[in-house]
Amino acid sequence: MKNPDNSIARQIVALIQEQHWQAGTHLPAQMLADRLRVSRQPVGEALALLHEKGVLTRERNRGFFTARALNEPLHEVVRGLGLEERDVVTSVYFRIADDLLRRELPLAFSEQLIKTRYGLTSAQLNAVLTRIAKEGWAERKPGYGWEFSSMLTTPDSLLQSYRLRLALEPAALLEPAFRLAPEVIAQCRAAEHHLLAGGIETDTADQLHDRGVRYHESLVAASGNTFFIDTIRRVNRVRRLLSYRSMQNRGRYIEHCKQHLHVLDLLERERNDEASEFLRQHLQHTIAALSGIEDILQPPP
Repeated sequence: MKNPDNSIARQIVALIQEQHWQAGTHLPAQMLADRLRVSRQPVGEALALLHEKGVLTRERNRGFFTARALNEPLHEVVRGLGLEERDVVTSVYFRIADDLLRRELPLAFSEQLIKTRYGLTSAQLNAVLTRIAKEGWAERKPGYGWEFSSMLTTPDSLLQSYRLRLALEPAALLEPAFRLAPEVIAQCRAAEHHLLAGGIETDTADQLHDRGVRYHESLVAASGNTFFIDTIRRVNRVRRLLSYRSMQNRGRYIEHCKQHLHVLDLLERERNDEASEFLRQHLQHTIAALSGIEDILQPPP
């Protein structure tokens, strides 16, 4: 088998976690291709790779199925499977993000500009641009070239995304169909304890962002309201770029973890009204903290 696109395999692993798919869940290639917005060929290659690594089982004429639930933190699963991105791709990805926020890159750009500026091979260029496009802060222009999203390059963009979350997330906890499964609570709790045990200092920006996304999306997904779920996922995709910059100050994460754990405790005891109010206060606290580090989000003069 030729070398598959590890990024697709990573996304499938992340999707298994996000959807809390248990052992025996069928993973049709077309469904995954539609969810990930790619063609079936790279999905098929990624499924075969995950089968080789024991994540999936395969049944003749039926396809691929999850071999087990993936309850470990995503970065641990990815590392254990050998699916981590090559250092050069990750390094250039963050350099592009930083240069964009510093306004050292034009909003409209060519592939040749990125390839030359960062000394990339064609394969590395494709990997970097694919990741950026899937995370929603650049897209290919009709005809020729690419364009970064202008709405993601101002400090107020991140604050606006949090204000939308402030209106949505506490309400999700009060939905009539809300149910947060015990195994999801355990998974979220383990991730917070990992950070408090030292992960705040040692985890990458990717890992910190993804941990927060998984926590909040798990709460919203438990509402059973598909409109809430779709909205929060869209918001989380587009806020990633500025979220990375805000992580230069990690001192606030200790209190964040403690607040996350308290919300879980309240939900476990079915005290959703209190959990909703506390989550509202938590998000307001985050907005205030981000306002206090606005200089980090600002580009240099």
